[in-house]
Amino acid sequence: MKKIAIIGAGIAGLSAGIHARANGFEAEIYESHAVPGGLCTSWRRGDYLVDGCIHWLCGSSGKGPLGKYLAEVGALEGRKFVDREEITRIEVGSEGDRRWFVAYTDPERLNAHLKELSPGDSAEIDRFTALIRKFADFPAGCDKPAELMGPGDFLALMKAIKPFMREYRELGSLTIEQYSARFASPHIREALREILAMPGFSFFALLMMMSWHATGNAGYPLGGSLALAESLERRFVSLGGSVRYGAKVERILTERGKAVGIVLADGSTIRADFVISAADGWQTIYRMLDGNHTNAKIDRMYRELPLFNSIFCLSLGIDRDLSSLPALSVHCLKTPVTVEGITLKKIGIKSYCDDPAMAPKGKSLIAILYPADFDRWKKLAEDKESYRAEKEAISDILVGAVEEILPGIRTDIEMRDAATPVTWERYTANRRGTIEGWFISPKTLTMRVPKTLPGLKNFYMAGQWVQPGGGITSCVKAGRDAISLICARERTRFSPATGGRQAP
Repeated sequence: MKKIAIIGAGIAGLSAGIHARANGFEAEIYESHAVPGGLCTSWRRGDYLVDGCIHWLCGSSGKGPLGKYLAEVGALEGRKFVDREEITRIEVGSEGDRRWFVAYTDPERLNAHLKELSPGDSAEIDRFTALIRKFADFPAGCDKPAELMGPGDFLALMKAIKPFMREYRELGSLTIEQYSARFASPHIREALREILAMPGFSFFALLMMMSWHATGNAGYPLGGSLALAESLERRFVSLGGSVRYGAKVERILTERGKAVGIVLADGSTIRADFVISAADGWQTIYRMLDGNHTNAKIDRMYRELPLFNSIFCLSLGIDRDLSSLPALSVHCLKTPVTVEGITLKKIGIKSYCDDPAMAPKGKSLIAILYPADFDRWKKLAEDKESYRAEKEAISDILVGAVEEILPGIRTDIEMRDAATPVTWERYTANRRGTIEGWFISPKTLTMRVPKTLPGLKNFYMAGQWVQPGGGITSCVKAGRDAISLICARERTRFSPATGGRQAP
């Protein structure tokens, strides 16, 4: 039985391990921390469970390719999902003309709501909601990795996407800002930009997200992010795999252009027939492999392509029932606040009140997030006292902003937890503390990222660095793809974990 050494027990690493065992390989995962999940994590603070990841999970219904990939690795087993009626609720407009925009998951309800906001935009509103309905059937996954697709596979894929090509050619090159300009209403233009609040984001990616919500295929998993990661870990271990925690990988061993194992921080060497890195891409290529297996294209990607921003996240445990709050709402502030030299005129509040695992009965967990300056926090972290003081100062400012929206809330706060860009970097080793890898712009939307490196056999990459946008389901698929490629290398047929050949 050939051995695969997998770096990282995040979602991609666990998925790779599960499919490795289902295809008869010995598999061991090496994780620097004490729990699985990587970015897909939660942590306990007193009576509250703070969550660091999932807003919604594409494929949550178990239907279609995305649902199938999640089901294969046990991500849906015994798990309950909340299919929310709203994606977000946003206060838009200027003083004296403020209105609430609600991004309803139901296209018909969204259509009626938008027409209330701007009757003059009726024709464009009809086109927008028709797109949401249509792209619910867009083929979002292909079982084979692109590297293994033959002419017949490409023909089948082209046939499947042909009904969508006219709209894709029109919309695929647009940012959300560019698409929003089609509406006359300033309220709708502002609302569309604020749904994700990421300038330059691909409109097509937003459209797909709204389509998944519309079909009940983007639910929130009750119990938090770590619980979902633990379900994959259980599936992996049940198949005979093992995870070594507290095992940081320092170096990937190579001999004569072939990956042959790994070296851990404690100096121990593990030999393997194949190595999969589900760790940070930059750390893998330029630290673990010393930059010896790269080329101009890869260097350019890591040097020039934009990343998802890192964030400052303040979580608050509240001794008050806030179940009337939407899951996500963005509020205009009468008195703007300044953090990190940036004036925030709006503040978003993420509520977990529909998940009983996050707070005791009658109490609430909320979170306030904003894109933060990694370099600034990295410099602050050189002095622990300065770093801690700045976290507290910004937390106080954000609590004051929340107080404007929820009067008297300060006295009800039982728990405060602040995570900075340095927190994400320390916990995941992700470059610049990014939360999701490559940013999804029209330029990167269809970007092909290599899963192998030049001049290095028996080595594969998985996770958010081989797929722009990352995300839980993409990482599950990336782990699956890595094992598909190894099976092809071994000239054996790949069998998915569910219904496939179980390892002895």
